[in-house]
Amino acid sequence: MIGGMAREETRTLKSTTAPGSAIARGSAITRDSGVGPEEGAAVPATRAWAVRLVVVGIVLSALNLRPAITSLGALLEEVRDGLGMSGSVAGLLTSVPPLCFAVFGVMAPRLARRFGAGAVVCAGMVAITTGLLIRPYTGSTVGFLAASALALMGIAVSNVLMPVIVKRWFPDRVGSMTGLYSMALALGTAAAAAVTVPVTEALGGSWQSGLTVWAGLAAAAVLPWIPLVRDRGAAPAEREAGQGVSRHVHTRVDGAGPVRQAHARVEPPTLRITRSRTAWALAVFFGLQATAAYITMGWMAQIFRDAGVSAGTAGLLLAVTMVMGVPLAFVIPRVATRLPHQGPIVIALGACGLAGYAGLYLAPAAGAWAWAVLLGVSNCAFPLALTMVGMRARTGAGVAQLSAFAQSTGYLISIPGPLLVGVLYQHSGGWGLPIALMVGLMVPQMAVGVLAGRDRTVEDEAAR
Repeated sequence: MIGGMAREETRTLKSTTAPGSAIARGSAITRDSGVGPEEGAAVPATRAWAVRLVVVGIVLSALNLRPAITSLGALLEEVRDGLGMSGSVAGLLTSVPPLCFAVFGVMAPRLARRFGAGAVVCAGMVAITTGLLIRPYTGSTVGFLAASALALMGIAVSNVLMPVIVKRWFPDRVGSMTGLYSMALALGTAAAAAVTVPVTEALGGSWQSGLTVWAGLAAAAVLPWIPLVRDRGAAPAEREAGQGVSRHVHTRVDGAGPVRQAHARVEPPTLRITRSRTAWALAVFFGLQATAAYITMGWMAQIFRDAGVSAGTAGLLLAVTMVMGVPLAFVIPRVATRLPHQGPIVIALGACGLAGYAGLYLAPAAGAWAWAVLLGVSNCAFPLALTMVGMRARTGAGVAQLSAFAQSTGYLISIPGPLLVGVLYQHSGGWGLPIALMVGLMVPQMAVGVLAGRDRTVEDEAAR
């Protein structure tokens, strides 16, 4: 698969580097990218090995964007007991991921313009590795939260930049590459949920060891990005182009002597993303689906355990929910890019979520596997949202701004959800009110998803 993608990308580049083409005009690419000199300088000279390396980097990075969260969900009860957490504090812990994604995700486009998207993602993988290594051994709730925040910071910037990298390196295959990335993300999420408990038992029952093992996978994801960090354009002219100004000096000799003429290229004004109704709809849709996802990852295993399901089986049920995204995350983006309106997909996914919540309320243990499957289908709103980010903007710069705005605003919206679930669970002593909250949030998610799925671009709306 990777080799085929590389060959196809190489053919695409060869066909677009004719004189006068967009790629032949390197400054035009840099102007559109909005993410710095790395992509603008690298695209014209792309070799097959570089494309393969980018694909490997995308896949390995995606595998690491959720294990820090779902591995904790599988061992949440043990971590609570080990650190002396109350239900409310545990709810706060499950709200840390969206908080970090909102705070740090908004910084990603600026960091990418300065250092290059590949360098920022590489640093993000290093942060994930470090955070996962140290958080189980801090010995306190505060230290655990701080180390988790470090790992989540790396996840946040990578979350935002992955659609940008896909748009820059694979502009004609946004759907398939987003599907590959989403499929790897779902696979990593499911693997962490499924094997964390068995690995913990195999390592002597220590929850610290069970959480630490995922640092190894994060360390492997650092490697593919290292050559791309070294290959970023280092010439001063390329750096100036990445910052939006390119100066060309020409010398002309005439009767009056040499004349120096400097021509400065000025970037078009920054897209006023907040003027776009589609951008707001996509941000709210992203936030509500993230709320549902983090409630599921943080609390679903505990719901099953409280219903009498064993810890190991509860972890497997969570893994089933996550693994549903492996095939669907590859299919849904490809289908979405072929439809003029993505609203029908939004409605179908939301209906599965409502059915799953109803099952959790009425018969959590008896129909556990069916509810896990339904909620897994519903959670595929995430790859759909990522695909719509790539479809609702025309340029690389637009995708970067829309991705940062939708994800940062969306994750801010999602912060209260997992915390409210913990509070409601602690004060009501059951799961009736938390499940009612989940149902109440699914209805507006479907409504704004339909609005975000309309066939229009944020550039056009912002201009109007």
